[in-house]
Amino acid sequence: MSERSKFLEPITRENAAVVLVDHQVGLLSGVRDIPLGELKHNVVALARAATVLGIPLVVTTTAADSMWGPTAPELVQVLPAGQKIIDRSTVNAWHDDRVREAIKATGRQKLVFARVSLEVCAALPAISATAAGYDAYVVVDASGTFSQAKRETGLLRMQQAGVIVSDYATLMVEALADNAAPEAATLYTALDMPFAVLVDQISAAHPAA
Repeated sequence: MSERSKFLEPITRENAAVVLVDHQVGLLSGVRDIPLGELKHNVVALARAATVLGIPLVVTTTAADSMWGPTAPELVQVLPAGQKIIDRSTVNAWHDDRVREAIKATGRQKLVFARVSLEVCAALPAISATAAGYDAYVVVDASGTFSQAKRETGLLRMQQAGVIVSDYATLMVEALADNAAPEAATLYTALDMPFAVLVDQISAAHPAA
């Protein structure tokens, strides 16, 4: 019998949790490696898609009142009703007991992280989660940082530590698993991928005979 490999096991709606770290207005204002509108679109779509699939969310900020401001309002608007946002002081979100307990309470092995900044708020907790025995994934297009160099070095460090990198739509479609699932259409709407919208428009313009 072969050993378990996190690199080969699929993401599913039963084994994954999404951890959104520090998508705060102050930090977002400094993002330079990805267009800000694209970053906001992607993290909002990730949160909506996870909710459609019933994948639990853990959301956190750091020093929201004193330094980096609140979570982006676009993201707050799509969080599930009653979703708690954990504000902490630690640089590494994994070092906050409440964050770790919230993640543990999901009962999920595969943790899908998205955050600002990528090389600190993404890399540090993802590496810590990997060291703790979880399978850590980082959503690179729903994370941002303050220069291209920071992005490149952050990705290298995470990959060296065994963190898996992907994009927001691929992970959620992987979790969907079957386009015949009853929530498939709702999921694709939540993902709001530009090419998928175009395909819908083409289909509407050319109905089946």
